[in-house]
Amino acid sequence: AHGGHLTHGSPVNFSGRIYNAVFYGVDKETGLLNYNTIQEIAEREKPQMIIAGASAYSRDIDFKRFREIADSVGAFLLADISHPSGLIAKGLLNDPIPHCHVVTTTTHKTLRGPRGGLILMGKDFENPFGITLKSGKKRMMSSLVDGGVFPGNQGGPLEHVVAAKAVAFGEALTDEFMHYIVRVRNNAQAMAKALLSRDYNIISGGTDNHMMLLDLRNKDISGKDAENALVKAEITANKNMVPFDDKSPFVTSGIRFGTAAITTRGLQESDMEQVVDLIDRAIQNHTDESALKSIGQEVHELMSHRPLFTA
Repeated sequence: AHGGHLTHGSPVNFSGRIYNAVFYGVDKETGLLNYNTIQEIAEREKPQMIIAGASAYSRDIDFKRFREIADSVGAFLLADISHPSGLIAKGLLNDPIPHCHVVTTTTHKTLRGPRGGLILMGKDFENPFGITLKSGKKRMMSSLVDGGVFPGNQGGPLEHVVAAKAVAFGEALTDEFMHYIVRVRNNAQAMAKALLSRDYNIISGGTDNHMMLLDLRNKDISGKDAENALVKAEITANKNMVPFDDKSPFVTSGIRFGTAAITTRGLQESDMEQVVDLIDRAIQNHTDESALKSIGQEVHELMSHRPLFTA
């Protein structure tokens, strides 16, 4: 509900069934991470590992401060940058690599690559578990991570996905990708501004990255109903729990938007007012099938000359 991913210790996920996860959340008033509170929780719980990163947090993360907290209690620090990795790669957000023991990411979100993932380390180090080679020398942590992937969890590698990742990384090194990812962020900030002007409650009050999480309770509609209405209006979004939600994960009070896909299709900051107008009208008319169909036709008119793929 506070922006973390299911794999960060949710009780319905293996990570919450195998491990004892304790959550730190965001501040109720600001919607921001409170690092002093996180420090207090770490001192009380003495975790073996701290996870920094989220799937629905629209602000930059202070990985340096997280490392200070982790070091103070002798914990590993893992950063999950699956959503903002494209912005981090081009220096638009804080880089976790110098501060975190291990960094994980997917490759199919703001990196704009194939479905897949990466496990990264900035600086290798001897494992702290006492695991040694036959020679008695301690194994490096990178070796344990590699072994955990294969043969620990994975079978044969998907060579076509490896090749597609290489293409994506090559694109991410270009000036064109820099222009793209800046537009992603600018479009998100323009979208957030337009939503706020229509009295939508964005958690934390805005965005530093490509996404925003809306609390819809002041609009008297659930995330589930908003998602269904938007789908009927040909707009893709997903219901999402919000901090301190009073509804179930199957209903939710929130909805999440991002700008990576529409930016890839060519939309600019000047288009965000129109996009938000379409979103707003769909939500306001969520029970009117005729209105939703009409809005859907407007969406098609806006996007019909912006194909998903070009030859």
